[in-house]
Amino acid sequence: AKSWINIRKSYGNFYKVPRNQTKLTIMLEKLGMNYDGRPHSGLDDSKNIARIAIRMLQDGCELRVNERMHAGQLMTVSSSTPLEGAPAPQMPRYRN
Repeated sequence: AKSWINIRKSYGNFYKVPRNQTKLTIMLEKLGMNYDGRPHSGLDDSKNIARIAIRMLQDGCELRVNERMHAGQLMTVSSSTPLEGAPAPQMPRYRN
């Protein structure tokens, strides 16, 4: 793979949250989701990242390639058209 979507970057840009709020468990928590599976399991992490991506698409995010490798170096891919973001996700409110 020479180009990909970094969900942490996309999440932070779309929901307008700082990088320290883009850890997998924090993203899931802010979206009102629980972590499914065993922590640090590659397969389970992938499934949870996919759940976040689906939620972002449902919230109106247009996921785009935002990183690539060029001459052995990691490069950020900037978009020529800025995307509108959504407000930061809020914890669901439960009624008693």
